[in-house]
Amino acid sequence: MEKILYAVLVLSVMGAVFGAILAIASKIFAVKVDERLPKLTGCLPGANCGGCGFAGCQAYAQAVIDGKAPIGQCAAGGAEAAKQMSAIMGVEAVEVEKKVAMVKCRGQNHLPKARYDGITDCRSAMFVTGNGPSACPSGCLGFGTCTTVCKFDAIHVKNGVARVDADKCTGCMQCVEICPRKVIIPVTYSTDIVIACSNHDRGAKTRKVCDIGCVGCHLCEKQCEHNAIHVINNLATIDYSKCVSCGRCAAICPRHLISDSNLRTDMDAVPAMQR
Repeated sequence: MEKILYAVLVLSVMGAVFGAILAIASKIFAVKVDERLPKLTGCLPGANCGGCGFAGCQAYAQAVIDGKAPIGQCAAGGAEAAKQMSAIMGVEAVEVEKKVAMVKCRGQNHLPKARYDGITDCRSAMFVTGNGPSACPSGCLGFGTCTTVCKFDAIHVKNGVARVDADKCTGCMQCVEICPRKVIIPVTYSTDIVIACSNHDRGAKTRKVCDIGCVGCHLCEKQCEHNAIHVINNLATIDYSKCVSCGRCAAICPRHLISDSNLRTDMDAVPAMQR
């Protein structure tokens, strides 16, 4: 019995000594945390989406403190987060223009060139005949890989094509990064006119595989009075620095491909600009 008590006593003393050593060591080797870090992190949405280019919200906040990242890089937090972070850092408020993802494809009726019964994943489907099972070489494959990375429920596959809900999209652009065909692009939230096509094939070939794809007819280009739209490599492309959202290109497009969100809502164009 005495041996047991002795052993317990020895262990208790050793525990007390080691505990004291650890307590002292924790104070000596403690890493000082900048008091601004929890405040900056609190300004961020906590989604840890990675859209800022860092592992998570706290990592981004630390990068701002260290001068390795600018304020306003959090797409999910937007202008409000940038404003709060600027106040904490004691700098002038940063203006942030909201951007959202847009799928540059509406060819829900494009023809298949192969049957795919494999994993429901666009990256896996790309191995079929080298570039995926659809006859269009650059259209949405529609297997929803983009939906698996969206933490905001902002993108879904409808009628075989991914579509973005601009009001839910925070602009983290994770869907942009993961799309194997690079069909998804960032656009300014206030954009009215969009061209939802990525195909650069000639018109005759495009007509065979898709009922809505751009055929490079140049009608939109001729109609534009502001030199804002041009057919480049068989695909109409908008220069938004010149576009005034008049909608003439959308009205004349024979394929009804160009979307003007002031007039049409059946595409995933972002909401109309508040005028």
